[in-house]
Amino acid sequence: QVQLVESGGGLVQAGGSLRLSCAASGSTLSNYAIGWFRQAPGKERDFVAAISRSGGSSDYADSMKDRFTISRDGAKNTVYLQMNSLKPDDTAVYYCAARGAPSYRYYTKNYEYAYWGQGTQVTVSS
Repeated sequence: QVQLVESGGGLVQAGGSLRLSCAASGSTLSNYAIGWFRQAPGKERDFVAAISRSGGSSDYADSMKDRFTISRDGAKNTVYLQMNSLKPDDTAVYYCAARGAPSYRYYTKNYEYAYWGQGTQVTVSS
């Protein structure tokens, strides 16, 4: 069983950047497809980005395609979410999630994931 820990959140001005990390323990992250989700106060948990086990396939929510990049570093057992051109609407708690999968698959629905981190707060000021 894998344990996930997110980090890298914080307070940033609109137009700024942050890089979130999702580190794993208890298992090798390369065994899992990874997704990033976010939840703003009073709202549902929404899909942000996903990447396959191999790293060769990825997907993004439409509003993030040109601003966010998901990547994985097998040597560091970590998945990253690079977020650029941040907007106040990006303010949320960001979660990473993992599930076993074929090497080429990624998943975009939160119910498809078995393991979740505790989340990291991202606040974008205007």
